[in-house]
Amino acid sequence: MRVLTAVPAIANVRWKRFLKKTITAGSTLPNARIAAPAPEPVLLKRLPLNKGSVFGRQRPALKRRVLIGQGLSLAFFLLLSGSAVRAADLGDGDGTAGKAPLPLIARLESRDPLFKQYLADVEAARQRLFARGRTGEGPKTIADALTIYRYAPREGDDIFAIAARCNIPYAALASLNRVGHPSALGRDLLLPSIPGIFVPQEALSDIERLLSSGRLSQREEEAVPVTVSQGDRKELYWFFPGADFTPTERIFFLNSGFRFPLRSYRLTSSYGPRRNPVTGNLRVHQGLDLAAPEGTDVFAAGDGVITEFGEDPIYGNYIIIKHGDNWASLYGHLLTIDPTVAVLRREVRSGTLIGKVGSTGQSTGPHLHFELRRNGRAQDPGKYLFQ
Repeated sequence: MRVLTAVPAIANVRWKRFLKKTITAGSTLPNARIAAPAPEPVLLKRLPLNKGSVFGRQRPALKRRVLIGQGLSLAFFLLLSGSAVRAADLGDGDGTAGKAPLPLIARLESRDPLFKQYLADVEAARQRLFARGRTGEGPKTIADALTIYRYAPREGDDIFAIAARCNIPYAALASLNRVGHPSALGRDLLLPSIPGIFVPQEALSDIERLLSSGRLSQREEEAVPVTVSQGDRKELYWFFPGADFTPTERIFFLNSGFRFPLRSYRLTSSYGPRRNPVTGNLRVHQGLDLAAPEGTDVFAAGDGVITEFGEDPIYGNYIIIKHGDNWASLYGHLLTIDPTVAVLRREVRSGTLIGKVGSTGQSTGPHLHFELRRNGRAQDPGKYLFQ
């Protein structure tokens, strides 16, 4: 077996002497590559920092930017699809966004030039909102830069994922599109370029009534009237730039909040342990008993779908409405069930008339037995009901 040993120190010394001797004599080694001397380091000139520059580069202006890098192809694309409709482009002085078609974003991806433009608008708006404490910019001047885009949700999209991709709060998407529940996305979704809350002039749902009543005193100082036109349809909103859902509004939107099913009532039995007035047995009362005259209107506590109705020895005439994936509400002891909702899978809106107060089933007098169930388990309705 041969043992190889390396003597690097001696080899290096001899090689250096040989090179020195050869190069001094003006000769070159065959196949040798002599590297050019390394250039001296260049000292970078320190640029003065000031309020108008960032790391020596000019700070971008806080104005609506146009993508220049896409060149003529972007200009041609925008010409075909229609440029973003600005709420400040008033046709009749009322904040109307005009009759121009709202530009349709095909994909929420960076390679989509229109989506790039939208993200640039959102970023510019966020900077203005962040700096308004220093600049003193008011809601009107900020809202003048509002642009509206369109997007058709794809399979698997939800309002939270879309909001995150667009860098916009889901409250802005929900209020502008009049979405009462996260699962209630339409075929077309309007995308505002400025974060904020859009309160419709005419409230139709409970969440819109909450938005309207909670901001009524702030309209003159913090809101801007904006009319959004889409085709032949016009909708007037009070726009609150930079606003977001309050905790109560958020709970209601996430379908953890419900309206009282009766306009007037008297609470006769709350949720929790009690002695059954008919049998005398001690059991947990899984809902609220709301006393009212026989024939009093009963309304759906929230948007949902009719999943069950009929007669029961305990509940009498009853209806069950499913709200989203987790919640359901039960209405018992009804005198009658409204025939328009006595259809399985029928969709109902919050506040829809569903029946009349009665005393059917196991009951001692006219009242509504009302339950809220989450994932099939009864919850205390008092924690989730709003007047």
